[in-house]
Amino acid sequence: MSNQTSHPWWERGTVYQIYPRSFQDSDGDGVGDLAGIERRLDHVAALGVDAIWLSPIFPSPMADFGYDVADYCGVEPLFGDLAAFDRLLAAIHARGLKLLLDFVPNHSSDQHPWFVESRSGRNSPKRDWYIWRDPAPDGGPPNNWISDFGGSAWEYDANSGQYHLHAFLKQQPDLNWRNPALKAAMLDAMRFWFDRGVDGFRIDVLWHIVKAEGFPDNPPNPYWRPGITERDRLIQQHSTDQPEAHAIAAEMRALADSYGADGQGRVLIGEIFLPNDRHARWYGTPERPQVHLPFNFQLIENAWDAATLRDMIAAYEASLPPHGWPNWVIGSHDAPRIAARIGEAQARVAAMLLLTLRGTPTLYQGDELGIGQVDIPADRVRDPQELRQPGIGIGRDRSRTPMPWDASSFAGFSTVEPWLPLNPDWPTRNVAAQEQDGGSMLTLYRRLLALRRERAALSVGDFRLLDAADGVLAYERRHGGEQLRVALNLTGEARPLPFAGTMLLSTLPGAASDYLRGDEGVIFR
Repeated sequence: MSNQTSHPWWERGTVYQIYPRSFQDSDGDGVGDLAGIERRLDHVAALGVDAIWLSPIFPSPMADFGYDVADYCGVEPLFGDLAAFDRLLAAIHARGLKLLLDFVPNHSSDQHPWFVESRSGRNSPKRDWYIWRDPAPDGGPPNNWISDFGGSAWEYDANSGQYHLHAFLKQQPDLNWRNPALKAAMLDAMRFWFDRGVDGFRIDVLWHIVKAEGFPDNPPNPYWRPGITERDRLIQQHSTDQPEAHAIAAEMRALADSYGADGQGRVLIGEIFLPNDRHARWYGTPERPQVHLPFNFQLIENAWDAATLRDMIAAYEASLPPHGWPNWVIGSHDAPRIAARIGEAQARVAAMLLLTLRGTPTLYQGDELGIGQVDIPADRVRDPQELRQPGIGIGRDRSRTPMPWDASSFAGFSTVEPWLPLNPDWPTRNVAAQEQDGGSMLTLYRRLLALRRERAALSVGDFRLLDAADGVLAYERRHGGEQLRVALNLTGEARPLPFAGTMLLSTLPGAASDYLRGDEGVIFR
């Protein structure tokens, strides 16, 4: 049974995130690039996904590895140039895939020409494109806001006697979206890429882009304790999720929809870390929509047990507005890898969960191989967040290690030592090896994605939670006359099956007729 074309592609489809530095090096410098991505597109197409999301490829001094943008309408030379981008885009489209770029609207690099001009003096015509404030009466920062990377969110500029705001590194000054000229310039940057043919954007830290007028202090977090990131000492009440940000998201959506709001239209995915009620507001209204998909990270943030996940899924589904489409993610360039967090056996179950829940799933490169824990030696740590707050387990390098393609030198990723270490088991855990193994994680992902394409119930069908034994998460997907049921054993022990029928797929080889094996997920018709 095929998917229903009445649903736009981003509802039917699956997104695959590529971290460009770590996908494929084509020029022997140890860092991935656009030509390398083009070379490996057949792997992505063979998975059965529908769209590729690229982490930032814009010119950048790489203080935060591309999330400090020095030019919103160019390509970082480390990755290639606009001609290489155009070739990649054409190759992606030739395979029937879509391309989403990572747009970074909250802040630029301090080396962006806009900020260089803004910092030149208080009378600069672009002074108000960024957020500058006078010192507090004692000469210190204007308020108590804390950077997400630790320390004050304000950096003093001796030349002008003012502080600039930075929600992240001091090299990432926050843009002032209350300035009409800045807003127009950023929307023009989005238009530049839409005109070039990209199919949408994943919008970085969208809920950060407007700050409360008056810049009041943020209140203390009564639940904070040592060992948690310093940012969480305060509740980001005034520095994030301001009402005015929703109007900007609606303008971004209007721009995207102007390129076609039908099934082939452009899509906006907003990075939003908020409780369900506030998260749901980022869909907007049918009359004034905002982003198509406010990213949902709850499979990453919650404990891995059936009762917790059941309650979370029910609450999330209940929070969605009638016009809101759900989405799910179990891994990203910022989060610990799913196999490192819950083990490889349960990572197979997680793959089935991700690809059978109602909503658009996003996969992260390497998770289809079950890459697990990668320990980064102290002398090879590159992540500025880890370097600024060591020892509390927030390092992101462990999720950004290079893709292992085969058992040749440097896993086929490069001809030289990569910029980050490979997963330690790369000689056996690589794409080439798993392609030859009918029981591999890669084979499971391909089978799940093929079934999702074949069965509309799994992609666009209705969703209903079912009763099941302790430790088992079960639900039904229904579309037209087709009814599919999924049971996931989140324990290592056998559990009774909550239903009967014809099994379409198991996460484990073989099949048990009347019970779930430990660490097994099944799909029944």
